[in-house]
Amino acid sequence: MVDRAEKQRGKRSTAKRGRKTASPAPGPIHHYQDLYLKYLSAARRLAPNTFSRSYRYDLNSFDDFLQARAIGDLKSIDRNTIRSYISWCRKKQISSRSISRRISTLRGFFRFLLAEEVIVSDPTSQVVHPRQGKTLPETLSVAEVDALLAASARLAREDPLAARNHVMLHLLYATGVRVSELVRLSLVAFNRHSGNLRVYGKGSKERLVPIGEQALSLLEEYLSTVRLRLLRGRTSPSLFITRQGKFMTRTRYWQILRNVALQAGITKKISPHTLRHSFATHLLENGADLRSVQLMLGHSDIATTQIYTHVEQSRLKSIHRKFHPRG
Repeated sequence: MVDRAEKQRGKRSTAKRGRKTASPAPGPIHHYQDLYLKYLSAARRLAPNTFSRSYRYDLNSFDDFLQARAIGDLKSIDRNTIRSYISWCRKKQISSRSISRRISTLRGFFRFLLAEEVIVSDPTSQVVHPRQGKTLPETLSVAEVDALLAASARLAREDPLAARNHVMLHLLYATGVRVSELVRLSLVAFNRHSGNLRVYGKGSKERLVPIGEQALSLLEEYLSTVRLRLLRGRTSPSLFITRQGKFMTRTRYWQILRNVALQAGITKKISPHTLRHSFATHLLENGADLRSVQLMLGHSDIATTQIYTHVEQSRLKSIHRKFHPRG
């Protein structure tokens, strides 16, 4: 009798220990999340870091919300569930911009599930994105860009890598390309005869971007001298190479740019994207039309480019104050 009771207690104790060490059950999104990410990778040709970080993070956040409310069936999710999730995000003091991105992620996910006949209706179909105040991009003045390029030119005299960095900085400002596009440029992307760069942007969309004369001259000099010194007899498909003859990472170029900014005495926080914003802003300030800027930036929707129209408005106000008799 005692032995049997002890054995039963031992079994109960083992069961308790098993419950403590068992991992939590996966949420309702768990099974379909990887399928959706694979779909994005194949069908929409998104870069791995795009869907593996942003999309996965957004889906995991929603899955946490569902598990906290014991919602285990995707078919039971409706419009009110999504609205409750938005309220949950707000209570966590998540910004309107981030909430809007999460809604977009969920909308794509549920449309995928609808197409796969996992669900019968899309719970995000009538959900409205939260209002966002327009955030004007940080830009550099023409004088600050000149100071940045002058500091870069001084450093370029020191070694081939600094000379390479100088050419890359010129191209960032001269073309407005994203830093991810810049570091992944192949050697064949540059057309000497037309003076264009063939750039592959988001979703592998291709566009031709013109290069200014000064940047063109620097790029040709880099190809004929600096790049050959860095290669040391090797071959590489990359336009801008490391000492190992490989593509540079965008993080590494970010570090290089910050160092050049310090050398130039620029104290404001800048990134490679600051040069892209400055490129667009300075074009509009000098009379370029919005559609042309859109094409050069590679924006699929002109609404994205319209954030720069604040520049045009400020220029018109300046003209009005200067020339109108009652300005």
